[in-house]
Amino acid sequence: MTMDRFLRWLATYATLFVTAHAVAAQDDPRLDTLFDRLAAATDAHEAEIVENAIWTIWHQSGDADVDALLAYGIRAMGSGLNELAFQAFTEVTRRAPRFAEGWNKRATVNYIMERHDDSIADIERTLALEPRHFGALSGLGLVNLALGRDEAALEAFRRALAVDPHLSGAAERIRELEDRVKGRRT
Repeated sequence: MTMDRFLRWLATYATLFVTAHAVAAQDDPRLDTLFDRLAAATDAHEAEIVENAIWTIWHQSGDADVDALLAYGIRAMGSGLNELAFQAFTEVTRRAPRFAEGWNKRATVNYIMERHDDSIADIERTLALEPRHFGALSGLGLVNLALGRDEAALEAFRRALAVDPHLSGAAERIRELEDRVKGRRT
């Protein structure tokens, strides 16, 4: 690791762990700096470090019980217990309706369970609270792909890539969708 890369890494982690924890993750004052760093990242490794710092903040609601429910839902979803995960994320959104990540996780499990309209509704709630949520924007692209809405998917992936220029797979999906949409127009 070069000295420059090490200093950027150190600054990212200092921003993440030295500043006091905010009550609502998406309102955390550290996010603005992290999103600036994400936009300026010069390579995928640097972007990944910043993305992980953002996700760490997004997973902290400021309420230990809500955070435990979120973690429980994530574990349930990872184990294929999607209905249990849905119930956990629904409780997260009930207890903390202004916590964007609760809505995002429920959108994800709705997508997995092929409840696409519900997933879109939850993504819209996520984006209303955190418009820079590149995960929700990418998820919106995936839901629209599943629904055969290529132009809407293309727009969602473009928005995600505008927030996170190194977002894994987004550029490839955009190229594929541009070719597909262009092919329909000719």
